[in-house]
Amino acid sequence: MSAEATNPATPGPVTNTVPRRKARPRIDLRRLGRAALLGPTARDRLPDAIGHVAEAHRAHYPDADLEPLRRAWVLAESSHRGQMRKSGEPYITHPLAVTLILAELGAETTTLTASLLHDTVEDTEVTLDQVGEEFGAEVRYLVDGVTKLEKVDYGAAAEPETFRKMLVATGSDVRVMSIKLADRLHNMRTLGVMRPEKQARIAKVTRDVLIPLAERLGVQALKTELEDLVFAILHPEEYDHTRELIVDNASRADDPLAEVADEVRGVLRDAGIQAEVLIRPRHFVSVHRVARKRGRLRGADFGRLLVLVNEDADCYGVLGELHTCLKPVVSEFKDFIAVPKFNLYQSLHTAVAHTDGQVVEVLIRTHQMHKVAEAGVIALGNPYAPPSEEQQAANDGERADPTRPGWLSRLLDWQEGAPDPDTFWSTLREDLAQDREITVFRPDGGTLGLPDGATCVDAAYAQYGEDAHACIGARVNGRLATLSTVLKDGDTVQLLMGQDPASEPSREWLEHAHTPAARIAIQRWIAAHPGGDDGAGAAADDRARSVRTAPPASEDTSNPLDAPATPVVDQPGATVRLAGCCTPVPPDEVTGFSVRGGVVTVHRVGCSAVAHMKGVGRAEVGVRWGDTTECRVTLVAESFGRPHLLADLTEAIAQEGAEIVSATVEPPTQQRVRHTYTLQLPDAAHLLTLMRAMRNVPGVYDVSRAQHHQTSAF
Repeated sequence: MSAEATNPATPGPVTNTVPRRKARPRIDLRRLGRAALLGPTARDRLPDAIGHVAEAHRAHYPDADLEPLRRAWVLAESSHRGQMRKSGEPYITHPLAVTLILAELGAETTTLTASLLHDTVEDTEVTLDQVGEEFGAEVRYLVDGVTKLEKVDYGAAAEPETFRKMLVATGSDVRVMSIKLADRLHNMRTLGVMRPEKQARIAKVTRDVLIPLAERLGVQALKTELEDLVFAILHPEEYDHTRELIVDNASRADDPLAEVADEVRGVLRDAGIQAEVLIRPRHFVSVHRVARKRGRLRGADFGRLLVLVNEDADCYGVLGELHTCLKPVVSEFKDFIAVPKFNLYQSLHTAVAHTDGQVVEVLIRTHQMHKVAEAGVIALGNPYAPPSEEQQAANDGERADPTRPGWLSRLLDWQEGAPDPDTFWSTLREDLAQDREITVFRPDGGTLGLPDGATCVDAAYAQYGEDAHACIGARVNGRLATLSTVLKDGDTVQLLMGQDPASEPSREWLEHAHTPAARIAIQRWIAAHPGGDDGAGAAADDRARSVRTAPPASEDTSNPLDAPATPVVDQPGATVRLAGCCTPVPPDEVTGFSVRGGVVTVHRVGCSAVAHMKGVGRAEVGVRWGDTTECRVTLVAESFGRPHLLADLTEAIAQEGAEIVSATVEPPTQQRVRHTYTLQLPDAAHLLTLMRAMRNVPGVYDVSRAQHHQTSAF
């Protein structure tokens, strides 16, 4: 009796009751029931029991050396001989089925060899050293990666720690997770022999961990079947209802998908584009989601059209013909060829309207894109082998590294800081639930991959690890932003870091941290500092509210026009005044304009008032600086609040030899503080050095010359 026959929960039997329209089948991972086990096999030929594995493997790798598979089969079959599954089948049927799944998806020989042996170390007397001696280091590593940790040693922590071990191994070789996903799929297919409560427990772990991992590795063929199996176990009533919807739709005479498919074939034939046009039925969970979103389902909602072509350029040719000859739904267009998804998926998505108003979704991709869309990293063969010249030309250096995707690197980073198995397990599920990734850019041109919804706090910890405790702010797309700012795909993020080694994160950051790396780092700091301040900026806010040593800049009674740096103008007898709007000082490039009362106002050349003066026809007056080096200038320092900031700023100013004529500290807004200083400098040439020293004070993110918008000088 087959595994499916003993498992009433699986959606497998539905495929026998739903009439199939003529279409090219998807990768069918359900062909294997019970293996045809034979007796001892001659050493010089491939055992008949794995003939179907060899056939599937040769379909992808015609020249593959099958000798490692033969030897792996001999070892696995002899080691598992006498062991039985709960379904009553010989145990060897399980590794054989797992290997077939991987062979049909296009796994290379090393992965298939390890798959046949993946349970030998766990369930037989075979050791890892024996596997390594017989089959090499790669196979040994893969087998070790999927071998469970013993409950006798780890107790309740065995499952989370096994997954931690497996993920760490995946960080060095993604083929480890490929084997685990195929292993879980076959176990889920035969789960009906288990007690209902155990079925539910395994299904929940599959839903929360394995399915998201399959999605992130791009293995859609495994993901979709796992989703349907979990759906049947955890939501049997909704599953049965969805099944009825699919059966009822299949019995209808009219089919808008078939009609549009014929129309598309005609359009492409007339355009001279070689293409396959297929109908892709939605799987159970997909139909269920569409039903919840749209309510009443119509015929076009039960599937999509798939157009397969030979070259990338043909994809856009197909798109152009469809949008020209049929009625496109432009809002449904997405280009995942120019911008691939983080799991390597590439395709064009569009939709066209049927004559009765139904919307038919269309996927357009090359045959190679389709292979990768179905099998993800498995379709890449051995991702660690040097690429061929043809592959290099095709990739052009633009595709993400499949051997260490960004999400996996982040996961491996934060798991090191997870203090216990429970924290790791719960955090892993939360991390994997964030199923969309964005890319943000650093000012140096580098990138950060973050989950959708990530904030500047997350970006800081992604870039700097625990050194991000010293982060004092950020600029997003050139504009100042709070650390709570949610980032969007394509944003440019500059993180502003303080220099104080005693810097501490704010507990408020936890509210804005969405990535495990950020949360765990902040929580570890809080745990190590139980009596710490409830907010790094709180003390600075209190100080800023109480400090007001002089009126604000708009009320400043000191007159920058009386500064002793006196320019010389080409207008004898004129009174010279330095413009209050831009407070020029040596060695600024300056110009002058005659105003009322025989006064010449002196402006920096880049001042906005200069453009206005010229625009109204005012004549410029030549101006140059005299020999006096002393000057008075008004500077504005913008900072994030922190303790002792005012004292540190005034000390930096004093160390540069400047005298503070007046100072203003405005009340803080969103933890930002604005300081305005009117300073007397003994030498104008020191101005840039002074501004640099002020910027270097931890917490200060900008220092600029005051810009007052005054019109009285006109």
